[in-house]
Amino acid sequence: MKALPLLLAALTASTAGAAPTTYEIDPTHTYPSFEADHMGLSYWRGKLNKNSGRVVYDKADGSGSVEVTMDLASIDFGLDAMNAWARGPYFFDLEKNSPTATYKGRFEGAHGGVPARVVGELTLNGRTRPVTLAVHQLKCMPHPMLKRDWCGADASGSFNREDFGLTAGKDYGFRMEVGLRIQVEAVAKE
Repeated sequence: MKALPLLLAALTASTAGAAPTTYEIDPTHTYPSFEADHMGLSYWRGKLNKNSGRVVYDKADGSGSVEVTMDLASIDFGLDAMNAWARGPYFFDLEKNSPTATYKGRFEGAHGGVPARVVGELTLNGRTRPVTLAVHQLKCMPHPMLKRDWCGADASGSFNREDFGLTAGKDYGFRMEVGLRIQVEAVAKE
């Protein structure tokens, strides 16, 4: 029983000085995905195969930030013709516009060190608009091979693509709301 106060004091001292950790996004385990209406008949789902970014996370209080840069040329609907159309002049027009989309946000509403949401901004098609993502899961553990801290999370939200000037199909009855889900794995920097 005499050792318990010493153990508690040691644990408190080791966490009191903890600082946020910076994690590099692992592009082989991170695929932002989306779903968009197809004339009210079905949803087209796809993902972005190339991305990069970082997460800064303080496990003690759940604060931090996230930045994910998505390569729009890597869009993958699972149909080559649709991928080419999305990259072309009738949608992203990657010949003229930025080839990337970026989501930047900060963690909020932490309970037990795990944030409830990411409040941030999506930059797409030359426009920046607020987008909040609900955090469904966040877990950290030692990476079995790299022997560094490793975190994974799943967050989702939605945005109106018309706000970004992407109105293709609107005249045919396509709804403009797009679901965005960012599944991410990141490893602590050395």
